[in-house]
Amino acid sequence: MLWQALAAIIGLTAVIALLCVKIYLLKRSAREISKGFKEKLGSDTNALIGISSADRDMQKLTLSINEQLGEIRMRQIRFEQGDNELKTAITNISHDIRTPLTAINGYLRLLEKEDMSEDAAEYVRIIAERTDAMKALADELFEYSVIVSKKEDSEAEEVHINRLLEESITAMYAALTEKGITPEIDITKEKVVRFTDKQAIERIFTNILSNVIKYSEGDLSVIMDSSGRISFSNRASLTETEVEKLFDRFYTVTDARASTGLGLSIAKTLAARAGAKLSAELDNGRLTITLSV
Repeated sequence: MLWQALAAIIGLTAVIALLCVKIYLLKRSAREISKGFKEKLGSDTNALIGISSADRDMQKLTLSINEQLGEIRMRQIRFEQGDNELKTAITNISHDIRTPLTAINGYLRLLEKEDMSEDAAEYVRIIAERTDAMKALADELFEYSVIVSKKEDSEAEEVHINRLLEESITAMYAALTEKGITPEIDITKEKVVRFTDKQAIERIFTNILSNVIKYSEGDLSVIMDSSGRISFSNRASLTETEVEKLFDRFYTVTDARASTGLGLSIAKTLAARAGAKLSAELDNGRLTITLSV
């Protein structure tokens, strides 16, 4: 009986040891799959996930994941091709539109110098206004396609953010006051310097201020603190859903005029490239767009 009990204990110990080894190998394979999956998703490669385990079920799981990775990769390629085709189409269309609009503008300026009746002069003025708006839209489309298609990193330099913000507000001040907007400005006196793309940051400021001119209900507050956090706040008749879509390309709110909905989308792209963060929120009817540099 003693020998039988001892044999049973030895057999059970062996089974437990084998199960422990099996569990260890399965856990190692799971870690290999997890690591391989993460690496393949984050890289531009068609390489497959490999595991050291010969376990049939783990091999089947790996095969299934590799098949799904292949499908994801194919979808990604199709998406990138479609996106590139869209960008190329936008570039070509905007270029094709700009050329005749420039010619039309030239002839309209000549026509304005001719003797015309009061009604005819008014018609010409309206046509010129609409043509200028169309040209502005075409220019914005062209610029957007150039910016989003740009792959290389922009040149970084030492930028005095306080001064650049002040200069941007000054440049837009006439347009703001023309819309009845007198900005309240509170910029920290502590010098904030960043090593970044100056032109990108300047364009972000311009696009945000242009958005204020379009949608503000008559006010603007600009606050910058010493951490490099800049907030542009104004009253706006927007919903939470509309605010969530503000940075989506081609999105405009229902009362938009002469707008492609690309201004803030361009700003978002430039912010990411400049190592900054751009966000928007709505609180009690006030829209606040925040740039952290």
